[in-house]
Amino acid sequence: MALHRRHDIRATMDADIYATAAADLSVPKYRLGENALRADVAEALVRDELFRDGNARQNLATFCQTWVDPEIHQLMDLSIDKNMIDKDEYPATAELESRCVHILADLWHSPKAADTLGCSTTGSSEACMLGGLALKWQWRERMRAAGKPTDKPNLVTGPVQVCWHKFARYFDVELREIPLAPGRLGMTAEEVLKRVDTNTIGVMPTMGVTFTCQYEPVAEVAAALDRLQGETGLDIPMHVDAASGGFTAPFIEPGLRWDFRIPRVRSINASGHKFGLAPLGVGWVVWQDRADLPEDLIFYVNYLGGNMPTFALNFSRPGGQIIAQYYLFMRLGREGYRQILRNSYETAQYIGREICKLGPFELAFDGDSRKGIPAISWMIKSGAEPGYSLFDLSDRLRVYGWQVAAYTMLPDITDVVVIRVLIRHGFSRDMADMLLEDTKRSIAHLRTHKPGVPLAADEGTTFTHHALPKEKLPV
Repeated sequence: MALHRRHDIRATMDADIYATAAADLSVPKYRLGENALRADVAEALVRDELFRDGNARQNLATFCQTWVDPEIHQLMDLSIDKNMIDKDEYPATAELESRCVHILADLWHSPKAADTLGCSTTGSSEACMLGGLALKWQWRERMRAAGKPTDKPNLVTGPVQVCWHKFARYFDVELREIPLAPGRLGMTAEEVLKRVDTNTIGVMPTMGVTFTCQYEPVAEVAAALDRLQGETGLDIPMHVDAASGGFTAPFIEPGLRWDFRIPRVRSINASGHKFGLAPLGVGWVVWQDRADLPEDLIFYVNYLGGNMPTFALNFSRPGGQIIAQYYLFMRLGREGYRQILRNSYETAQYIGREICKLGPFELAFDGDSRKGIPAISWMIKSGAEPGYSLFDLSDRLRVYGWQVAAYTMLPDITDVVVIRVLIRHGFSRDMADMLLEDTKRSIAHLRTHKPGVPLAADEGTTFTHHALPKEKLPV
């Protein structure tokens, strides 16, 4: 019996890696070790490394979903080995992807939802590039048919996030980005008409601009382009970047016309992992009609067990996020999404009302669901000198675990600094009170401990991974 108990104690000690020699391990971090580790030891070492990461639930700078149902964790485990591209091996997963595309086509009022073409992507950035490529290919064919040169394509946009700058650079398209101005924080029909010409592959408004959180006026821009076509014959299509708004406007503002109800809108992209509530790693792009996706962009492969069409930029990619997206469509339905988003908008508006009581602040965006996504942003009032900057406030909030984005606006109003807070599913009213209380504490600290040198814009409020010089690499 004593020997048996002694073995039980040894097993218990082995289960606690911090009570074994494993606690003294120092493993190479930039090259492979010579020997294998026990699985639990390796897992514990990696888990401990992750302690330094922030708490995702307190990250109010990200647009991405950071809380998911327990059932989604189960579905993701079940799907960890499913390769989305291999539709012959995983026909059920492929069917769920197809259903999601048709659900979105219907949600976005495609006149031929049953015949609409679209696909999942690894995120909205890839979806943007596919939408942009289709516009470029269609424009190039029109120009060739007219006997015109095809070497100077351009795309007209409002203030855009970096993926559109990548698209323009990678695929040799001039990006005509409308600069901001006092009183004009996005695309307008008037500014669009100043920039379009025969080389314009398309006009790209955003539903939920990264910097302002606002919806750009898709219907107004489309009407202006209709008039332009009537006067000049110039027919310019539109792609809508609805990375965020594609999953907010249909549920909260269903009467807002921005989608395929506007014939000039030929394609739409959205992020499933933003307000679509899916885990990170899924986006969507949908074309109004099959003819809007040029056949030249579709590849057929037969070396995975069947002859399958593919038109995404990535090839092998996980299927779990797509399965989770379908689960959410089934579980929530329209009313479920509507209720979640209504709560998010109300929480954003509550923060907006309370934040202006804490300092010399004024709202840049008030969380109005008719104008933008569930978010709030504020500035220091003109002429006020509180003795600290919004960069200082953002930095101080990190003491309490909160990550909120402070940034300068785009040209031509780079002197304007705002703080933005995004409200997502999983952020409750009680958490909003915690944020407000910690903001109050942060302001009190900054008032009594004046910052020595205000943070510069390029010091930012997001983590940056700097490459080590070769001579400094650990060995």
